[in-house]
Order: sequence, then C-alpha cells, then structure tokens
Amino acid sequence: MPGIGGIEVLSRIKELNSGILSIILTGHADVDSAVKAMKIGAFDYIGKPFNLEEILFVINKAMELKRLQNENVALKKELRSNFNFEKIIGASDEMIKIFHLMERVTDSDSTVLISGESGTGKDLIAQALHYNSSRKDKLFVPVNCGAIPEDLLESELFGHVKGAFTGAVNSRVGRFQLADGGTIFLDEIGEMSPKLQVKLLRVLQDKEIDPVGGVQRFKVDVRVLAATNCDLEKAVENKLFREDLFYRLNVIPIQVPSLRERKSDILLLVNHFLGYFNRIKKTNIEEIAPEVMKIFMEYPWPGNVRELENLMERLVILNFDKRKIEPEDLPEKYTGKQSLFRFPNIKLPDDGFCINTFLNQIENELILQALNKSGWVKERAARMLNLNRTTLVEKLKRKNLGCTELRKGMGVVND
Repeated sequence: MPGIGGIEVLSRIKELNSGILSIILTGHADVDSAVKAMKIGAFDYIGKPFNLEEILFVINKAMELKRLQNENVALKKELRSNFNFEKIIGASDEMIKIFHLMERVTDSDSTVLISGESGTGKDLIAQALHYNSSRKDKLFVPVNCGAIPEDLLESELFGHVKGAFTGAVNSRVGRFQLADGGTIFLDEIGEMSPKLQVKLLRVLQDKEIDPVGGVQRFKVDVRVLAATNCDLEKAVENKLFREDLFYRLNVIPIQVPSLRERKSDILLLVNHFLGYFNRIKKTNIEEIAPEVMKIFMEYPWPGNVRELENLMERLVILNFDKRKIEPEDLPEKYTGKQSLFRFPNIKLPDDGFCINTFLNQIENELILQALNKSGWVKERAARMLNLNRTTLVEKLKRKNLGCTELRKGMGVVND
C-alpha cells in the first residue's frame, strides 16, 4: 500500500463505517503497532507468517461477533417493548416498590446490585434497566460468572493478547470492551474468585481495563449491573467476598422477593404464561381450575417464577387438546402425593430422641386421619394408605386404635 500504512487505512475505514470488523495482517508485527490497531478498533492483529487454520479461526470469531451485533440491532425495538417495566409481571406491594426504584435509577450510571433467589427474574430487571436507559442503543453484555471457569473468566471479561497463555493463538476483545458505551451484566457475582474481585474493583474505580498479558490499558465507558442469589453481606463477614467491592457494587441495591413472598402475583403470572404459551404453542386452553389455583397458592415455589413458567409450559404442551387444566394434570409433587413426609418444622433435640417412637406416632396419626376421612370404613382407609385391608386391621389391633372409645372421641359412633 504505497503512500499509506495499514493503521491509517484502518482508521479511515472506522471513520466511514465504525461497524466494520477489521483484521490486521502484517509482516512488521510489534507491540506498539498492535496496541494502536486494537485501540482504533481492530478485531485482531496477526503477524506473518501465519497459517490458514489461524486465519479461518479468527475470521469465524469475527463473523460470530458480527452476527451477534446484527442480531442485537435487529431486536432492539422488540427488546425495548419486551423489557419495559410493564412486561415484568407483578402488582404486589413488593413489586410496585421495585418498579418505583427502577424508574428512578434507569438513567443513572451508578452500579446496581440485584439480589434474590434463583428464578426470581433478576436478569429481566437488569435488561429492563438497560433497554429503558440512554445506553439502549449500545450492547447489553451478560456474563455468568458462575458458569465460566476461573482461569477463563479473566480473559472473558478483560480480553487477552496473543501469546498471553497457552492456547492464546490470537488476541481477544473482552466483554468489557464489547460493552463500551453500553451495559455489562455480571450474573452470579458472588461466585467470582478473590483474584478477579481485585481486578474488577480496579476497573470500577479507574474505568480502565488491561487485557491478560497486555501492557496497554484501555478506557471503557460501561455501566455495571450485578446479580447474586447469595447473601453477599454474609460472604463479606466470612471473608469470601471483598468488602470494598461489595460497597462498590451495592450503590443501588434491588432485592427481588421470592414468589412465596408475593403470592398475590401468582394469578397474574399464571394468566400471563397461559396466554403466552397458548400463543406460541398454538393451543387454546381457556381456564385453570380453582382447585389448581388453590394448589398453586399453597405450594412454596422453591424455583420461583422460573419454576412456575416451566410448569405452565409443560401443562400447555401435555394438555393441548383440553380447554381446562385440572388437578389431575399436575405432576405429583404439586398435588402433595409425594410431600406427606416433609416435616419442615421438625428439629432434632440436642440430646436426641427415640426415632422408633416418633415414627410410630406418625403412623398412628396417618392411620387415624385415613379412618376419619373414610368414615371408619376400613376397606376405604386401607386404599388411602396403600395397604391391604388385613394389614390395616392387624395394625389397628396391635396399636389399639380401633376401640369404640377412640372413635367416639373423634366424633364417630357407628362402625
């Protein structure tokens, strides 16, 4: 290229179209030119001689990034609609408070720490904060800190230069640089190692990143949103999480309630998911039986909204030919058939106790309940307990549970 160098060509290309991804191939590779190229916006910088496999690898990575960027642009209008506050379903007092807080902090650049159990919708809140902010035209870049091995997470976040470690056959742009001008969402932040906590703290303080193995630092303009399902304050007390980083992240805390803490929202969520899955699965289920809603209201929902969403999808798919969801359509765990022996309030005394006596008392109680529900008809009571009638009769004799006085005490006079 007589009269102009590759770096200047790259600079002029970026002026014409900043979205073009460029790869520099050079026979005069050195650290300074590599830094300049990456600073201007080169996707990668490869020195000669090079092999075809390396070139194809880099091109494929660039094409994948371009695909993601194009997809991001194409979905922006839809995302803004999908992630407005009204799309986060909830009318309980707890959720109304969160909506008010989100409205106040949407356009702030302050870090937000979203806490709550798994499945409560922390990622939806993060996306709503981004797509309703002035940064909405830039990338929203999520990173699951708990799903990426520690030795790869640093490179994933901050990038690396070629040769920084074994297998680093080319330089790589990190998620912070991808999110420049936009938002990075650090999910499961509590899983981050102490070493990376130090580096993240420095990024939050200085607004600069240094790629693994690099000597040049890069300024980034990124809003940081973080989420955790663990108690970070306890983690700080137990020396598992840095106190200074916690306070850097916890500028604006949002505590998302579990589904069992906002049961008044269950009906809203059920109707929303029913309509949604009817639409995408092309089914026409019209109603959820009141008995089913009663079960839903009494169930503790350990998986929160995500569990309810998955259950509704399952019910719609498996009952596509029905107009109404009945209790018998529910999995056994929801109807209580497998929960008879769950005793959350039982605590083992410090001095212990006789487990045989305890189990005998439980058996007696269940037998008496079955007899009472069956009107003391032993055949029916045995079926309820999944026992043979003769087995139940033997138990009654042995336990002396069939006496007339006991039945009278329970309000039953006739045999």
